[in-house]
Amino acid sequence: MQPRITPCEGPYTPETAGAFARVMPPGMEPLKLFKTMAHSPRVLQRLFAGNLLDPGTLSLRDREMLILRTCARCGCDYEWSVHAALFSQAAQLSAAEVAATQAANADDVLLRAADELHDTSTLSDGVWAELAQRYEPAQLLEILALCGYYHSIAFIANACRVAPEAWAA
Repeated sequence: MQPRITPCEGPYTPETAGAFARVMPPGMEPLKLFKTMAHSPRVLQRLFAGNLLDPGTLSLRDREMLILRTCARCGCDYEWSVHAALFSQAAQLSAAEVAATQAANADDVLLRAADELHDTSTLSDGVWAELAQRYEPAQLLEILALCGYYHSIAFIANACRVAPEAWAA
């Protein structure tokens, strides 16, 4: 499938270049998703402002498990493959854990939380209780925000038909 919105190519406005510089590793070309969003500097800036890429209260492993599961449940192969390629090793996820984020059934409470949020936009008392035993209130809020944020990313990547990154999983 062809992208519905062709990613922008440089030179970028100073604001857009600055936004890319804040989220991309030095020397790495901006992601096609980001270059697509650059058609709307306002959307790009607002989404970057809420991206939760900074070190939060959750471990990198927990963050990536949530992100991968949310992307998988949204059918967002683009973002799932970017995170699998760029972050799974740093998060010390095994190949089996990465694969589990795409499996039909989930045993891990974080994966079940992502499933429930995806399916019902809330959490059952049982999943909430399990999470509350392991996580502080700030972490619980981060879990909810991450799942919601990556739904937004999935909507954009899927609806715009962002082409896969050549290096992605």
